Amino acid sequence: MLNKQTLRKGVIVECEGKVLSKEETIALSEDWNENQEMFFRKMLKQGGKFSIKGRKFIITTPDKIYNSKGEEEVSMYNNDSEE
Repeated sequence: MLNKQTLRKGVIVECEGKVLSKEETIALSEDWNENQEMFFRKMLKQGGKFSIKGRKFIITTPDKIYNSKGEEEVSMYNNDSEE
């Protein structure tokens, strides 16, 4: 089962078009198996569209990405450069 610390600040979880609170997301995770929970945790980090147990989720992550120490990650490339 997920806990409140799993759901980071700035991450938006939508299910069937409704934005879920942390409590609602945790309640949905109670009947997931281990693989479904691990997949959801991965998607929390990267964002995207997917479904678990027939429910469609959309996860939007903040623009800045942080590592496990809470430090901001530096992107590997710059989209602004012109070639």
